[in-house]
Amino acid sequence: MYKRKIKEDLDCGIVVAMKVFGGKWKPCIIDAISRGAKRPSELHREIAFTSPRVIDMQLSELMDFGVVTKQTAPGFPLYVEYSLTPLGKSIVPILKQLGEWGTKNKDFVKERAEWQSTESDQQPRRNMHQLLADPICQ
Repeated sequence: MYKRKIKEDLDCGIVVAMKVFGGKWKPCIIDAISRGAKRPSELHREIAFTSPRVIDMQLSELMDFGVVTKQTAPGFPLYVEYSLTPLGKSIVPILKQLGEWGTKNKDFVKERAEWQSTESDQQPRRNMHQLLADPICQ
């Protein structure tokens, strides 16, 4: 079993926030669920630019930290839905502010992302703005 060599400073608020919300697609997952309970297939469709396996892994981490809850609906056919807990709902206003910051600074970031692309890569890199053009993260 893996044992951390450097101890995490869980007394630092930013470290705690990054541990819980720091996955690449976690903000998009939280954003999608904030608009109503979602089935896994709905999340996979809404966040189509990543694999279902990655979404499922990050959902599992969000459940481990109590941000998202999973409910099995009664009846037939059985299905599950994910919804935000009160802890998960508390991050939504912050994600909205991050989205506003991203919208305000997208031109600068796009310019930097294109500047950073290597000569061997003839096409500009697919940057986060392109990935987040989907309504899920607007």
